[in-house]
Amino acid sequence: MAGSTFGTLFRMTTWGETHGKGVGVVVDGCPAGLSLCEEDVQKYLNRRKPGQSKYTTKRKEDDQVEILSGVFEGKTTGTPISMAVFNKDQHSKDYSEIKDVYRPGHADYTFDKKYGFRDYRGGGRSSGRETTARVAAGAVAAKVLEELGIEIFAYTKAVGPVQIDSSRFSKEERDKNALYMPDVQAAAQAEAYLQEKMRELDSSGGIVECVITGMPVGIGEPVFDKLSANLGKAILSIGAVKGFEIGDGFAAAQSVGSENNDDFYNHNGKIEKKTNHAGGILGGMSDGSVIIFRAAFKPTPSIAQPQQTVNREGEDTEIVIHGRHDPIIVPRAVVVVETMAAVTVLDLLLQNMGSSLEGVKNFYRSDKK
Repeated sequence: MAGSTFGTLFRMTTWGETHGKGVGVVVDGCPAGLSLCEEDVQKYLNRRKPGQSKYTTKRKEDDQVEILSGVFEGKTTGTPISMAVFNKDQHSKDYSEIKDVYRPGHADYTFDKKYGFRDYRGGGRSSGRETTARVAAGAVAAKVLEELGIEIFAYTKAVGPVQIDSSRFSKEERDKNALYMPDVQAAAQAEAYLQEKMRELDSSGGIVECVITGMPVGIGEPVFDKLSANLGKAILSIGAVKGFEIGDGFAAAQSVGSENNDDFYNHNGKIEKKTNHAGGILGGMSDGSVIIFRAAFKPTPSIAQPQQTVNREGEDTEIVIHGRHDPIIVPRAVVVVETMAAVTVLDLLLQNMGSSLEGVKNFYRSDKK
């Protein structure tokens, strides 16, 4: 299977299945000398782990990370960092009844047709549990970005029809409610909506918004490895994401140039923009302003309502999915979006170090050794 590696200079390779012995990641390209311990990674994994509230699966996993290599005496060594999270509460029997049936909204059919084989225990590599490994890698990237004064902050912008109100936005509120919404009033409304969907044995989609601050100008390449393109690939690689936009996004299609363009001006000797319709990216490169993007997540496909499908023989049948499933993916996906953005940004920052001859000369000048 190809496609389990992401990144160029800061690179991660994930492994494992949702109902196997565990999941993990190998991170290559992390600079030596970074202070790193398991708690630095664990605080991110704790935001993603199951069983946190009535809006997440009842699967009980501590998601306790173990750093197996690449760290010595509390510092990264510059060698590959290998991390593992071992599964403890997998109920593979929950899926035995559907081993020959394709679940609507899942990768069962496409996986089976591609490989001629399917790990039916919760989806195997196609399961959302794979993102545990991504979060671990992204936690390392976020620690490096912190050293550079760059912050990535993601949150739930919408749950179904309920959206946050920017006038009530509170960064501190995000971690105080189960839905990771930075608006206490919207969070209460969203919880009521989810309760209704759960009573109907249904699920909900939503939107995650992410803000990146502290980025220097010029990060990203002007052709294929645009910052916008790489962010798009990173976020769209998250299984349940069906839409991605930066800045005004799709609303820009209904705008005109005189409104959508961001005027520049001199602010105390520094070039800045009066507005940020572009979302902090121009020509595929960061423009020095806040980067803002959104990801649209589909409703959880595993619902307890009867659904029509077929089996491997192509025979029509009905399916009712049992087991433990999130009624909404979005709250646990917030940290996944955040950490995938961290990996993407750090990788392009490292690539940017060799973008000009002067930059290379400055790095290797003898008086800096």
